[in-house]
Amino acid sequence: MAVPAPDLSGQVVVITGSTRGIGRALALELADHGADIVSTGKTVDDSDSDLEGTIHKTADAVRERGSEALAVQLDVRDPDSCQRVVDETLEEFGQLDILINNASAIQMGEIGDLPMKRFDLLMEVNVRGTYAMTQAALPALRDGGGRVVTNAPPLEVDRVPGMAPYAFSKMGMAFMTLSLSGEEADIAASTLWPVTAIETRATRYFGMGSEEDWRSPQVYCDATSVLLDRDPGEVDGHSFYDEELLATVGVEDFDRYALVEGSNPPPSSAEMFGVEFDRDW
Repeated sequence: MAVPAPDLSGQVVVITGSTRGIGRALALELADHGADIVSTGKTVDDSDSDLEGTIHKTADAVRERGSEALAVQLDVRDPDSCQRVVDETLEEFGQLDILINNASAIQMGEIGDLPMKRFDLLMEVNVRGTYAMTQAALPALRDGGGRVVTNAPPLEVDRVPGMAPYAFSKMGMAFMTLSLSGEEADIAASTLWPVTAIETRATRYFGMGSEEDWRSPQVYCDATSVLLDRDPGEVDGHSFYDEELLATVGVEDFDRYALVEGSNPPPSSAEMFGVEFDRDW
């Protein structure tokens, strides 16, 4: 079953954390659907890094697909930096239609073990960053009846022993986004979370399983396409799993997303926060 391709021609999408991983994949996917892309992140030069990827390289790849692109360096912890992204977006394109809060920090550890500075990083990047970037974008989003999509899990648990700080920060991202739905009548706000682990720098660096346990970022991109193809009122204020959205358009074979052909990645992301996950769609 083919995944719907939303017509995003004439729309401008700001994606936080788009130098690599899911953010970069989303930038290219939405460019293929006609959107102009604002690539943001901290990395502007990777010549002295083991990690390839910059905001400019993502912007160049978007342009190769026929869409316009703007690269703006961003530290989501800094409200002035977030405002600069919005200002430069409006100066370049005159509008901002979709904000994707993708930038996120990950630090695993129990309350008794995780150093305070790492806890602060989680709160500053994930919760404060989502708040600051969304707040800065609101006036522009209101003008066009915009959308906010945040890479965060459904709010389904009240405790997560073993990784409470990280879980709290990700649920904070969801809480901010879903609360926005009740505050902004002209903006559709949703969260989207993968069922399985996705192959990114983070999954490799933190040893979150092996390649047999991961799907490619394409599954998240396809789910985002389904989300953006829906009527805004239908998705506003809701949290979704990627598989859930894809199943609604007839996708039954998820093997194509497996990073290793023939593997069957477990629902590790859905179950990360202690959820008793059940595919009931």
